[in-house]
Amino acid sequence: MSPWPYPRWIAHRGAGKLAPENTLAAFRLGAGHGYRCFECDVKLAADEVPFLLHDDTLDRTTPAQGTAGDRPWSELSRLDAGAWHSRTYAGEPLPTLGAIASFVRHNRFMLNIEIKPTPGHEARTGEVVARHVQRLWAGEAPPLLSSFRPEALAAAQATAPELPRALLLDSLWPNWSEFARRLDCVAVITNHRLMDAELCRQVHEAGWRALCYTVNDAADAERLLALQIDGLITDAVDRFSPAG
Repeated sequence: MSPWPYPRWIAHRGAGKLAPENTLAAFRLGAGHGYRCFECDVKLAADEVPFLLHDDTLDRTTPAQGTAGDRPWSELSRLDAGAWHSRTYAGEPLPTLGAIASFVRHNRFMLNIEIKPTPGHEARTGEVVARHVQRLWAGEAPPLLSSFRPEALAAAQATAPELPRALLLDSLWPNWSEFARRLDCVAVITNHRLMDAELCRQVHEAGWRALCYTVNDAADAERLLALQIDGLITDAVDRFSPAG
């Protein structure tokens, strides 16, 4: 396997549930707990500005409603993405990928970008996100690009083949390993409930790194670390030391 630049512990959406997910405030809080690697979700605005948001719609984490990808960045940038979490974070905006890149690069942190397309825009999202990552991290260790959607990863691969890719799995669907090979992935990221000794062995023997999400229980973390897992994505940044 090739050298692996990413720390074992990865802060999910910045700081798990301790701050509004996928915001700069969450990244700052996660960093305050000692984390140096972060996971986030990136999709496209209607005018193809890459920005951070997990859901397809705006309903859960902003006062707005409807599909986020239907709105231009000029509208999305004015939304409050913090008040839903707590009064402390009222007014926290949705960040662009460029804003996150500036924070991560300035602090020499690492990043796992989940390409999170609006349904029907899988390939275009993979292409645009890869192009932006290629430019934003030019000459530096790049983020790990991951997705549940092979179409998005294939478009990223065609656009910027040098960027590292990982296939996300919530189930072991037929031929998943063949897709990972075709996509020239460097890692496979599974739901932690799927990962056992046999799967970890299979992943490592294929030359891939094995990572898991979302690991919030100490017993689960202990079990996975005993398997020599390469990465654990967690919400519990206040309970798990990233040095552990």
